[in-house]
Amino acid sequence: MSRRAVVIGAGLAGMLAAAALSAVADEVVVLDRDDLPEGPEHRKGLPQGRHAHLLMAGGLAPMEELVPGVSMRKHLLAAGAHEIPLGSGMVALTPEGWFRRWRHPGPRMLTCTRALLDWAVRGAVLDSTGVVIRKARVLELTGSRQRVTGVRLSTAAGEEDLAADFVVDASGRGSRIVNWLAALGVDDVREKTVDAGLVNATRLYRTPEGAGRFPLTMVQADPYQGRPGRSGMVLPIEGDRWMVSLAGTRGGGEPPSDPDAFLRYTLDLPDPIVGRLISGAEPLTDVHVSRSTSNHRRYLEKVRSWPDRLVVLGDALATFNPAYGQGMSVAALGARELDRELRRSGLGEPGLARRVQRRVARPVESAWTMAVSQDVWYPGTRGGSPGVADRLVTAYTRRMIRTATGSYTAASAVWDVMSMTTGPARLLRPSTVLATLSGPPLPAAVGAPLTEDERAVLRRLDRTGD
Repeated sequence: MSRRAVVIGAGLAGMLAAAALSAVADEVVVLDRDDLPEGPEHRKGLPQGRHAHLLMAGGLAPMEELVPGVSMRKHLLAAGAHEIPLGSGMVALTPEGWFRRWRHPGPRMLTCTRALLDWAVRGAVLDSTGVVIRKARVLELTGSRQRVTGVRLSTAAGEEDLAADFVVDASGRGSRIVNWLAALGVDDVREKTVDAGLVNATRLYRTPEGAGRFPLTMVQADPYQGRPGRSGMVLPIEGDRWMVSLAGTRGGGEPPSDPDAFLRYTLDLPDPIVGRLISGAEPLTDVHVSRSTSNHRRYLEKVRSWPDRLVVLGDALATFNPAYGQGMSVAALGARELDRELRRSGLGEPGLARRVQRRVARPVESAWTMAVSQDVWYPGTRGGSPGVADRLVTAYTRRMIRTATGSYTAASAVWDVMSMTTGPARLLRPSTVLATLSGPPLPAAVGAPLTEDERAVLRRLDRTGD
């Protein structure tokens, strides 16, 4: 008998889940309410789509496994993405000082527009599997609290029921999964929101001549001074362009939408390097502003009775402050957990969905801990405040970051956790703890760790902007 799987949402999480399901289902149907673009173009269903997205090494690794016959790394690089080694290709000012750049490249991340990434992943999955996409809006799940049997959907032709042997909700931060579960009789979903009131503002620029190899540059926010957070970054993207993304928390840190004020904001950051880079660069877009930035989590793994044949992934399960660059990696890691359980057990084994939901909670917990442990320190944060445990963890973390500014041992631990190649327990390995307690063996960098050629580029851009 033919087995059908349905995925709600054609974003990154949905397409990776579809790729996983294609190995065990005879038919995989992806449902999305948007008209999907034929090229790498922004679409309405991704409110954060115009802002900076970093695909960390921990997220790229499962993507390499999920799409049959395709190296997603090579596919994305061929489409125009840039590969950035964290150890040598990034210039970053942390609250504890400048990170040094080392000979060892460290983990690598990919940078491009979210539109390019989604388009490239969607095309790779469709070309490599039998997955099909239908335009439809899902109204509710069908079945019972014991087992989901499909979805009820609305299309241009009217409403219909679509039977399924497995359903994945990857419909993003606007998912109605809590309401859908309640309609089936599952009404004990616990949710939590921690909202620092972050506002993102992004503008694209043409990469200035001679600056194509300038490192990814960021000035991080400082959550520990009792003031609103303010940050900025310049990252290379496809098409010989720079994406400049600013972020600030409520109470006065919010970046503006006015182009002149946007530039002033970058120059007023704790170091003006972002503003110096773009002051003479050619802007290609208006400033795009977004406020859909809170940390929100649904603890579906803790539901008393989870229905068979239903899994929730990606932003439908948890969203994170985008400043930490974790969302896409968490989605990919969740799809890999689904893939591994499906290959062990097949599509219809009782209890499979609950096992997947519990396994998916592990990368969610790691990302949640990293994001929330910093966001609770910003003034005006809603939904959380630092407790005794937070203060102890923060004291250790700040000391470790300070050490990482001059210690390769500590820096490599930070890169591994930031890249989601390992969990936060990596920071408690004996070698990392010893390095942290010993402090940085090298003195703090006085300014941005640039090569002489990079300094010459910055001086030239300074003159251009005068």
